[in-house]
Amino acid sequence: MKAHRDQHAVDASLKALKEAANGEANLMPYLIDAVKTYATLGEICGVLREVFGEYQQGGNLF
Repeated sequence: MKAHRDQHAVDASLKALKEAANGEANLMPYLIDAVKTYATLGEICGVLREVFGEYQQGGNLF
């Protein structure tokens, strides 16, 4: 599927998602747009990870 998608559209949707995540916008429309351009889950999560970071559990549970 990646070989047949419009890479320019994917890049544009991921860029828009990143800009929205850096602000206070509702991310759902940007996520839907990214999926419609056939951006992969890994690509979408990578963008969100760049902006928000990755959860690290702190402390001791017991």
